[in-house]
Amino acid sequence: MLIVDIRSEFGLRVRELRARSGMSQELLADRSGLDRTYISGVERGERNISLVNIEKIAAALNVSIEYLFSSERFSANLAYQQKDFKVPFLERFKFHLDTDRKILAFQVNGLLTGENVDYMSRTLLGITSAFSQGELNIFVDHREMKASDGEPVVYSPEVAERAVQFQQKVISWGKQAVVLCNSEFMVHQMNHVTTISGIRDKAVHLYGKDKEMIGRAYELLDINGNELIKPMK
Repeated sequence: MLIVDIRSEFGLRVRELRARSGMSQELLADRSGLDRTYISGVERGERNISLVNIEKIAAALNVSIEYLFSSERFSANLAYQQKDFKVPFLERFKFHLDTDRKILAFQVNGLLTGENVDYMSRTLLGITSAFSQGELNIFVDHREMKASDGEPVVYSPEVAERAVQFQQKVISWGKQAVVLCNSEFMVHQMNHVTTISGIRDKAVHLYGKDKEMIGRAYELLDINGNELIKPMK
């Protein structure tokens, strides 16, 4: 009975992380090199999964094996559905340039598409290119990156791929990037994305109690506040 419970619990965990990444079972199977029916069996708690396949699934989800067994839990509702994009992107994307402190802050509420990332890249690259390389700090707020059900999400595979290009164009030009995340899941994914884009050494991804997270970000940026990114009420 205990084995069945462990299988079911692990399967639900995989389903949650897959869903909050906007991935179908087919896509997770493709990314992990496993069969879709195998992934389905894992999620239903029917498979006595090996450590090798646990490692493959963790890699496909851009998390560590340890995180797969974390207590952080999510809704198993599939994100990146049409209803998640009812509010236009330009109403959810904001940015602010502090020329005195040389900080470019931007904030995204809700979900992103690949096209949204490309738009941000064009918009923000026009700002960063006006400064010398290594002169501008980048401050990113992803705390409210949530689906229509109010639950946190991470980048979909498409968005993550575009984010690599975005970081290579925009973030790499800056001095450092400080990112406020909506979950430990996002911290893991952002660590993965910045490693691929080659900026891992200049990016800090934070998650925790809001006041403490904001305080740490302000400390890293050597500021006492920001016009755009503030503690939540």
